[in-house]
Formats: sequence, structure tokens, C-alpha cells
Amino acid sequence: MTYQHPLHYLLGLEGVALLRTFGGDFDREFGEARVAEIRRLLDDPAFDMDGVTSAAVDTVTGYRIWSQTYDEPGNGLFPLEEPFVHGIVDALPPGVALDAACGTGRHTAYLAARGHRVIGVDSSPDMLARARARVPSAEFHQADLHRLPLPDDHVDLVVCALALAHLPDLRPPLAEFARVLRPGGHLIVTDIHHEMVALGSVPRVRSLAGEPQMIPSHRYRAADYLAAALPAGLLVRACEEPRPGRDHHDAPMPETVETPPWDTWPWSLLAIPPAATSAAFGDTPAAVLWHFQLADPAG
Repeated sequence: MTYQHPLHYLLGLEGVALLRTFGGDFDREFGEARVAEIRRLLDDPAFDMDGVTSAAVDTVTGYRIWSQTYDEPGNGLFPLEEPFVHGIVDALPPGVALDAACGTGRHTAYLAARGHRVIGVDSSPDMLARARARVPSAEFHQADLHRLPLPDDHVDLVVCALALAHLPDLRPPLAEFARVLRPGGHLIVTDIHHEMVALGSVPRVRSLAGEPQMIPSHRYRAADYLAAALPAGLLVRACEEPRPGRDHHDAPMPETVETPPWDTWPWSLLAIPPAATSAAFGDTPAAVLWHFQLADPAG
């Protein structure tokens, strides 16, 4: 069970901002302003409330609910990772492509439009239903990433977007990607950055009964991806960590604070201490983007 309280999160933002100040990113005045905001937050009656306790939920259950709104505007990771994915795909000839954890078919559609014969795999039947409707020409399978229903050396390209952070171990899926790739084939992996997970970016859903639930997200570092990819014969061709950036260091806290609903946390809380938010997020990467290529013994 996870306990969350908006005051805890806001104080955490202020604390991270103070650590940045301690490290030399900001001056004394900025640090003293953070302490003043902490005192104000502690005294604000808006936070005299109970927090929210949520249960961890598996991806199949969580995405059953999230599938209904997943494609709605507002996911800030999409515009960060799509240019990276599209740039690699556009440079490759059409072939057989696997969209692993295809979700609603966002990348499946792009791959199909570029002439690939696309196979989509996802563990969520609800997400697959939307993908099938979106890309009727593709082949879809309900399966886990650590047990792909494909033979060895079967595809030229694998795309796995914003999914691996939900898994407890990176090694089985990356070994499977290497297994189904042909020698010299390409793998594109995009994922939420571990620093964003630490700042509270974890999917929130509600059960049919309205109970708060969270889809677990693990904080994988670059070394974790490499430790899983390199032994499988996957060679690094590129790695990027896009940073959306924030610049409102002098913005004051609003005169009146209202506590937004849990469903919109933490993003709805960021505007309460804008200067601390800007400092805490700063140049923090939002995503990690990998381009691997399977070693070709003949090449």
C-alpha cells in the first residue's frame, strides 16, 4: 500500500529545491524563500486533511481502466519520444516489425504507414481491442513480453515504448527481443526516466468501485538497461535523455491554495510552489530513449 498526502509532496519539492540550492544552483535568497514557503505550507489549513492510501495493481487490471483515456491529449512523454522513434524508423527499409507492449497501437499505426508488416503484442486485452480497431491490417497477440509468441530470428525491428518500467526485471524482455530479432535487427526502447518516477510520475487509476490504485513503476538506471541488453548481444547505437525544462524560479506561491483531487496528482500540485517545482524538476530528464542493434556474427 502507498500512502500519499499533498503536503508531503509539496514539502518534498521544496526539499529538493533546497538541495539544489545547497549544491550551488541557486542563491541564498532563493533558499530562504523556500524555507518561508515551507512554513506557510505547514500552517495552511488547506492541508488539514487525510491522505490517500492506494493499492498496487497489475498492468492488465490497471490498463483495463487506463485504456479508456490513454490516447487523450496530455501525456507529455509522447512528444518527447515520438521524434526519436520516428527518426530511426524512417531511416530503415520496410520489413517485419514488432510493436512490443503496443498498447492502443500508437506506434503500430506509424510502423504500418511506413510499409512494415506489423505484429503487435500486449498483455492487456483492453488495449489490444483499441489497437485492433486502430490498425486492422496488423497482427495482434495477447502475451507477456518475457514470453513472446514468435519464433527466433523473425523480425527486423522491435519497438517497445513506455512499458519496461512497469516490469520487475529488464533481463527477460530484452532477452526475448534479442531472440526474435534477426541478426543486425534494430530495437527501440523508450521509457520514463527514473528521476521522473522519483518525482512522483506513477500512473494512477481507480477501480470500478472508485478505489485508488497505482500501476508500479520501477526506477531503472542506464546501467540496468545495459546490464540486460549487452549480454543478449544488443549493441548501443544511441541513447537520449530529453529534458523538457522549466524556468519559473521567481514565481510566487498563489495567495490561496486549493487541494486538487488525488487523480490528478502530482501534476496538479506543481503550480502551488512554482519556484520550487522549477528547481526540483529543472533539467531533469523526462524519458530515456534507447536504440540498440543486435550483433550480426556474419557482419
